[in-house]
Parts: sequence; structure tokens; C-alpha cells
Amino acid sequence: MQKNFLVPKEQLDIQDEYAKKVKTILSARYPDRKPKAYIHTYGCQGNVSDSERLKGLIVKMGYELVNTPKYADFVLYNTCAVREHAEDRVFGNVGTLKKYKTERRDMIIALCGCMMQQRHVAEKIKNSYPFVSLVFGTHVSHRLPEFVNRVLCTNKRVFDFTDSDGIIAEGLPVVRGDNENAFLPIMYGCDNFCSYCIVPYVRGRERSRNPRDIILEAINIIDGGAKLITLLGQNVNSYGKGTDTDFSDLLRLIDGLSGDFEFDFMTSHPKDCSKKLIDTLSQSSHYCRRLHLPVQSGSDRILKLMNRGYTRDEYLTLIDYAKNKIPDVSLTTDIIVGFPSETYEDFRKTLSLIEEVKYDSMFTFIYSPRKGTKAFYMDDHVSKEEKSKWFQELLAVQEKYKIRR
Repeated sequence: MQKNFLVPKEQLDIQDEYAKKVKTILSARYPDRKPKAYIHTYGCQGNVSDSERLKGLIVKMGYELVNTPKYADFVLYNTCAVREHAEDRVFGNVGTLKKYKTERRDMIIALCGCMMQQRHVAEKIKNSYPFVSLVFGTHVSHRLPEFVNRVLCTNKRVFDFTDSDGIIAEGLPVVRGDNENAFLPIMYGCDNFCSYCIVPYVRGRERSRNPRDIILEAINIIDGGAKLITLLGQNVNSYGKGTDTDFSDLLRLIDGLSGDFEFDFMTSHPKDCSKKLIDTLSQSSHYCRRLHLPVQSGSDRILKLMNRGYTRDEYLTLIDYAKNKIPDVSLTTDIIVGFPSETYEDFRKTLSLIEEVKYDSMFTFIYSPRKGTKAFYMDDHVSKEEKSKWFQELLAVQEKYKIRR
């Protein structure tokens, strides 16, 4: 039986009390105006969804959301650790906040998210960015009111990057950035441990929300005017562990809801994309007819090193089944170029797979080493210049299919 990841209601009630305390403190500190808060999100749709819940907590504490950090009393960066470039941007942008903190000593600067779940990153922030007041990881986001209260009451820095298998905090307030295109998280964490991916280490093990809670949130989203609902998870089609509902069953429940809306989902894993799921999609009246199925590589040797759990032939068989069952489906994918030990012959196999599938669009990346993953310690003999040449060749193939459409 799966571990119960649900945060007890009494713990969330405690956070409500902290939110009230923060609101009282802020009212006394800013008697002539409402305090302002700015939040910036890096990374994937999952991070955007997390930020919508963080915004809900921020508003609950009495802050008014603004679109610039310059005049904000509370600044929060929700960070991403999937690629090196994203981390570099965070460090650079945090550095620019120093001048605002110098001008207004009462400003609270906070960092959270996947980057902060990595101990070496959190330690770097602690030692090199003394103007940052609050740092917390992915497993304690629901405790934001508690952390802010502690900073306000003690005027001391707060760091919490508790490591755990992960949690599910239901009932948090949500401030959505777009009511017509809404994100709906259905699960968190990942059990796949692809050799290049940091997600299982910073997001915890896989855990699924109760289908009843998902459906209730979906109804609220539809009632709020949503035209597209995107179901989110690190691996959405493995949804259901610890429940009596698998992903196909959940989609049938959502498809049965009333309203003028479509649904999509991100991100799915080929090894968990079953024929049952494709059959369900083919029979759905609300499905948007887009299937994002990340292949990453067309080489069986590289797929094995990546620990992807499927072969090229198995992937193509699944694609053929989807095309036959849903003739109007739009196919999209992710591709990684320059994985450790990849040869040009391996890369050519990826190009030939793209030629065979003819994707409608692709998200393409040059391999980014992530400390703590297995791939980080693999021999990587191909130069950055060579990887860049391969990447340009890949983009040329991608552009060819754009022109054909």
C-alpha cells in the first residue's frame, strides 16, 4: 500500500493562524497602504501551478500582488533545477535584487522550488547572498505563512529544505494567472529516475491526488470560465498509485463533466502510455487531440543509458496505434541532443525517428549535466561545439516539417 502523503488538516489550520498573524503584523508595519508582493516563476507548467498556490497564500497573508520587484515588500522566486541555464538565470536575477534591499531594508527576499531542494544550492545562497531572508524547498511550500511570520518576528534568516518522499497539501487557496487556460495538478513527484533527470531528487517519490479532489477542482475551474484544462504531473499517465482510479479512468470522469472546455495533459511517459489510455482518448469528446510523448532519443543504446524503459520499436508501435485510433491527433515530443557517450550514429537514429513520426512540434535541448544524477558521472567525450552542430541539424529537420504544414 502506498504511503499516505496527505498533509493533515490540523497542520494546514496552523498555517491559517500564521497567515492571520502575518496579516496583523503587516497592517501595523504599513498602516497607510497595502503591502505589495511579487512572485516570479522559472521552469515548467508544474512550477507555474505551484506558484498559483503560493500566490493564494501570499494574498491570504494580506499582500497585494504586483508585476515588478522594484516596489515590492515581499519578493519570491520559484526556481527550476532541470537545466543549468535556468539556474544561472536565477543566480543572476537574485543578484540584481540586492540594490532594492539596500534601498528598503524591510524588504523580504525569498527563494523556493526545485533549486532550493538541492543542499549545495541552498548553502550557496546562505553564504553568498546574505540579503536573501527566506529559502525553502519543494516539500514545505504550504508552510509559507509560518516562514514569513518567523522572518517578520525575529528579523532572522529562515532556511528549510526538508528532505522527504513528498507531500500533498489539499485545500490551499489558488490565484490563477489565466482563467481560460488553467493548470490542474493531479500528481507530484516521479519514480522513473531517468539518468539525466534531477526531478525525483528534488520533487520526491510519485504520489497521486484523490480523484474526488481533482474532479472538484476541475468543476471549479470550468465554472470559472476555463476553455482548456491542462492536467499536470511529472508523469501523468502513471497516475493512480494508492487510489482505485488509473489515468484512463480519471480522464473518463473529467470527460463526463459538463461545460464548453477541452483537456490536455503534461508530461506523459511512453512506457506508461497504454493502449487503454489511447482508446480512452479516442472516445473522448473533450480531449484536445494533442499527444505529447517525449522520446528523448531514437537510439536504443542511448535510451537504455537514459533508463527510459522502452525501445525505439516499442515507441514507434505506440505512435502507430495512436495515429490509427486518433487520426487527427497532433504529436509533439522532447529531444535531448548530446547525451553522454552519444555518437553521431546515435544522433542520426534520432533524426530518422523524427522523419518517420513527423511530429507537429518538438521541444529540443542540448544535454545539461545535473549534479546528483547518474548521467552526471558518465563519460561525456563530445565537445560543446559538436553538440551545437548536431543541434542545428536537428532544428533544420524540425523546420522542414513546419514548412510542410
